[in-house]
Amino acid sequence: MPHQPGAGRHIFGRVCDEHGIEHRFTKPAHPWTNGQVERMNRTLKEATVLRYHYQTSAQLNEHLQAFLLAYNHAKRLKTLHGLTPHEFVCVQHQKNPAIFTQNPTQFTLGLYN
Repeated sequence: MPHQPGAGRHIFGRVCDEHGIEHRFTKPAHPWTNGQVERMNRTLKEATVLRYHYQTSAQLNEHLQAFLLAYNHAKRLKTLHGLTPHEFVCVQHQKNPAIFTQNPTQFTLGLYN
């Protein structure tokens, strides 16, 4: 069987290659990272496993999904000029819809969600 270039690479790396995007790796919790991922991980940990005891991983997953839903649709962030993360993405979609593969307004919370 002939060797295929990119075989065994993660799908994200292959997609980056297809689109000419340089995919860089960095070690977590080091000064050269911007700290956003580490801070969000800490926020998630503080809101879940450091406050509650879960009997099963399904309970943790359910609580984590509820927290992320509330965070993305209700938490107004100073860095986003008072918008929620979802509102910010919707504004960006209105400004430049070509960079999106899906319309983010489809994911708006409502009566039937």
